[in-house]
Amino acid sequence: MKNEVILALDQGTTSSRTLAFDRTGAVVAVAQREFKQYFPKPGWVEHDAEEIWESQEGTLWEVLEQLDGRKVAAMGITNQRETTIVWDRATGEPVHQAIVWQDRRTAEFCERLKGEGLEERFVEKTGLRLDPYFSGTKVRWILDQVRGVRERAERGELCFGTVDSWLLWKLTKGQVHATDITNASRTLLLNIHTGNWDEELCELLGVPMGILPEVKSCSEIYGEAEGIAIAGVAGDQHAALFGQACFEAGMAKNTYGTGCFLLMNTGTEAVKSNNNLLTTVAWEVGGKREYALEGSVFIGGAVVQWLRDGLGMISSAEEVNEVAATVEDNGGMYLVPAFTGIGAPHWDPFARGLAIGMTRGTTKGHFCRAALESIAYQSAELVECMVADSGVPLRELRVDGGATGSGLLMQFQADLLEREVVRSGVTETTGLGVAYLAGLAVGVWKSQEEIAEQWSMGGRFEPRGDFEREQKMKEWKRAVERAKGWEE
Repeated sequence: MKNEVILALDQGTTSSRTLAFDRTGAVVAVAQREFKQYFPKPGWVEHDAEEIWESQEGTLWEVLEQLDGRKVAAMGITNQRETTIVWDRATGEPVHQAIVWQDRRTAEFCERLKGEGLEERFVEKTGLRLDPYFSGTKVRWILDQVRGVRERAERGELCFGTVDSWLLWKLTKGQVHATDITNASRTLLLNIHTGNWDEELCELLGVPMGILPEVKSCSEIYGEAEGIAIAGVAGDQHAALFGQACFEAGMAKNTYGTGCFLLMNTGTEAVKSNNNLLTTVAWEVGGKREYALEGSVFIGGAVVQWLRDGLGMISSAEEVNEVAATVEDNGGMYLVPAFTGIGAPHWDPFARGLAIGMTRGTTKGHFCRAALESIAYQSAELVECMVADSGVPLRELRVDGGATGSGLLMQFQADLLEREVVRSGVTETTGLGVAYLAGLAVGVWKSQEEIAEQWSMGGRFEPRGDFEREQKMKEWKRAVERAKGWEE
């Protein structure tokens, strides 16, 4: 039916949203609710899992009311990845706060495993580094630190899940305990070559296999909620790659959100990184599993939130562009926002934030400009590594996320990459990607080729020829080295 819509439940790090897309990929309804962030100790980040659910459920009902009776063909779920929830199988009550992907509390345990020479084993099977970013060590922490929880887990009384699993459980009233292969590939527990949970890795991390969800593809019917088929699930960055129609090997996208996540499609081959990137599952559709190289920036747009909420330097996120534009350049100042360590390609959980190069002439404008530029510098490092690993030069970078609204940032990114930066015509690529996955499962779209034909460009930024890229990257990397190893 032409009037059909697909719902996308887009559960993010700071807010929950529900979007409705029509067959052309246009947003016809949207609702959003923020929820509280908890920081119980330095480096610790938590969410209330029930609050996540309540905010997501609330936006779902808001959108259904906006649709005014239009038929919903299916719904999909996309989510903040790695965030870890353990709950009671009988009551559905979480046994602890959700431990967020940004949380660094398991850094020492990861270092211990590295010291035992185990990192290469995890890289070989999962494509991931031994870093507190991923879910597996977070699960172990909950099992060991919450009284009685490990015993209950071993008796089969508990469920573990990333946020997609938690929402599936709540939407289906406890009937479905499952995850998709992209979210599973971010746990340190899944063998990405077989697509199955790995007994050896579970044993090394002390995670009973009985608490793990069933692993499914990204585009199939999982169950239903309110009579609507739940037909697509993917972690937010994988969904964005799909929504950007990066269906061919060598195509890449960068999402500028709380963090930045750059993925390059490598096709059906899982390319091992020699430059400290991650190898991950891109998606699995129709029995075909494809892979991607990924680089993660832990603090992207969050640095702007810090300027606003932590320093009071700006009154709104949008104001950062106005203030940054009051100066011609960064005035020699570099800001390394390693507030929760540094991700790829450095993988230093002990790094801490650093501002360097300030003089008496440094102004608020320089500070804001350095903050924006830090997002582009971190992303440019990832591209350098990705090109080296894949052997494929970057043709263009497709971009999405809130920070792409900053023309200053996008132009600076194009200059650093010496490649065109192309903004999608649809800003909601994460939600659109999982809507496409759900729609494919129920026949709203017939193929990925049909989806690729719908992709549209919303803006293009071309690199300037007179940009001193090499010198700027050299100074940035020197600043990063000073930020590393701060708390070791």
